[in-house]
Amino acid sequence: MGDILAYEAELLGLVREYLDFAEFEETVKVFKKECKIKGKPLPKPADVSSKDPLPVQEDLLAAFENGEQKVFFQLWEEHVSSSVRDNDPVAQKLEFYLHIHFATFLLKQTMGKPDKAKLEERISHFKAYLETKGAALSQTTEFLPFYALPFVPNPMVHPSFKELFQDSWTLDLRTRLEKFLSLTLKARQTPRLLTLFKENGQCNKEMLQHLHQQLVESEHRTMTYLKRFNKMQADYHNLIGVTAELVDSLEATVNGKMITPEYLQSVCVRLFSNQMRQSVAHSIDFTRPGTASTMLRASLAPVKMQDVPLLPSLDYEKLKKDLITGNDRLKAFLLQALRWRLTTSYPGEQRDTVLQAYISNDLLDCHSNCQRSVLKLLNSKSEVVRQYMARLINAFASLAEGRVYLSQNPTLLRMLEERLKAEDKDSLTWENVLGALQKLSLRRALQSAMIKDGLIFWLVDVLTDTDCLSDYTLEYSVALLMNLCLRSAGKKMCARIANHVLKVLSDLLGHENHEIQPYVNGALYSILAIPSVREEARAMGMEEILRCFIKEGNAEMIRQIEFIIKQLNSEEPLNDGIVSDDEEEEEDEEEDHDILEADLDKDEVLQPLLGELAGEKLLTTEYLGIMTHTPKTKKKLFSGVHQSIDEPLQRPVTPGYHRTAY
Repeated sequence: MGDILAYEAELLGLVREYLDFAEFEETVKVFKKECKIKGKPLPKPADVSSKDPLPVQEDLLAAFENGEQKVFFQLWEEHVSSSVRDNDPVAQKLEFYLHIHFATFLLKQTMGKPDKAKLEERISHFKAYLETKGAALSQTTEFLPFYALPFVPNPMVHPSFKELFQDSWTLDLRTRLEKFLSLTLKARQTPRLLTLFKENGQCNKEMLQHLHQQLVESEHRTMTYLKRFNKMQADYHNLIGVTAELVDSLEATVNGKMITPEYLQSVCVRLFSNQMRQSVAHSIDFTRPGTASTMLRASLAPVKMQDVPLLPSLDYEKLKKDLITGNDRLKAFLLQALRWRLTTSYPGEQRDTVLQAYISNDLLDCHSNCQRSVLKLLNSKSEVVRQYMARLINAFASLAEGRVYLSQNPTLLRMLEERLKAEDKDSLTWENVLGALQKLSLRRALQSAMIKDGLIFWLVDVLTDTDCLSDYTLEYSVALLMNLCLRSAGKKMCARIANHVLKVLSDLLGHENHEIQPYVNGALYSILAIPSVREEARAMGMEEILRCFIKEGNAEMIRQIEFIIKQLNSEEPLNDGIVSDDEEEEEDEEEDHDILEADLDKDEVLQPLLGELAGEKLLTTEYLGIMTHTPKTKKKLFSGVHQSIDEPLQRPVTPGYHRTAY
């Protein structure tokens, strides 16, 4: 009862405040009357509904227009709640731009000739903001260039910052500020009772669910770690015991005593895990002369896998006929099943046999000139058929022999490029077409064709706005751009739009997806071999931007950026001899980049209904063939030149291979 009396006045005030806000006028009168009769204290209302936020808003806008930095941020912190300033992304971004506005205000007002001391004070204030609260946005592509602003001598003429000094930029920022203040200051009038209910009710429910999930996961991890610990502890004790015995045996040998083969066999059986004991005990002949290391190597040799059986042969004539003339649902199920047969097969003889069967039976009609071919499914009216055709082509392109097969069709590349420009960027069809093109860019002739078709210009435009790209499409877009930039013709294409390319690449350097960094570095390093590109990069302050990343990057990133800065500052002229690499169109030996990534089978939109056949069951039930496998010796592929990870990439790669190899 004492607790209620202590907070009674405040609780009654909260109730009155809400009733006023909801305009329960008659209820408020009765409530006040009853409180008076019962002698209950009713505090004076804050009258949240009538509080006018307009004067505060006008003061903030006036401070913005007059460049009164201290006045503005004092009002900003006083009237915009800390929870909004610290947690609302819109507020954080707006505050960042407001700091830029005040940092450059004197330059705009004095036409580039401000009072030096006052300008330095504002720049110092902006630096302090960047190093403290503003550091939270340092990994955001949108804001990354502005971290170099305090270090640029004359930002008014710098290409990256020219926009800041246009009246339209200031006017747009003022409009955004006014809109934000209208919404935020109005929201502050919400009655406290409603705020308490929303925050404590929903927030507590979500927090409890989150904590419960964390608890379940923690218990699961604890059990896993406990099992691992117990196993390690048992292995450790076993190893200590065996070591002690071996030391005793060594001492006995020095003293002239013989060690029996049976004793060595028992030690080996104890030393290795349960699943290997039987094979180890019977695979080593301890009566023959040999060293302990020979026995150890023999014991540690991997257990030979049982022979993986070949998959049943298929009737490819019937398959191709149904792919061309069947209904769209059947086509999609067949394309899915053929892809699964490739992606789920065991690497080695089984997968090689599947691929060779596809190629020797010309599954995709790459060698056909017919009007109606399987490849034309890439332009099907059915979105699902287009997507599943693109997935299958991407799977082919993931394997070196598959790339050789696809490259033999002169129209396929143009079909893929047209599909890339026609599909929505958030579709899986677009994603798989892009993946296939990136993998095909490992082949020199196809690289040259892509460069001639202007794919570099298209990629640079796409990468200008990365928000609509998935991690896969972003990674493969940048990797494709890098592969094309490695060719001298590609470098020259980039030189024609040097400013645009450099701006896009410098923005990508700070992207939150760190998987793209090696390809951004490789592309940047490559195009800086062109003197005109180096000159453009210096003019836009590229070195300052790069040095910002040295402060925050990991060791590998730092070393690669140092190579890029060295390239940027070099004075070497363009070597015309390099051009010869475009004249040699005979195919060089392709590197062995055989990686079937899991993304090929992700987000399957096609699911069989009850009684419908799908996958391998569909193939072996309806399309069983007789001896359509044609065993062929797999071409020996070039294992690849493994360069130092300290240097930017200088050979074409695919993201899947790069992740595996490095």
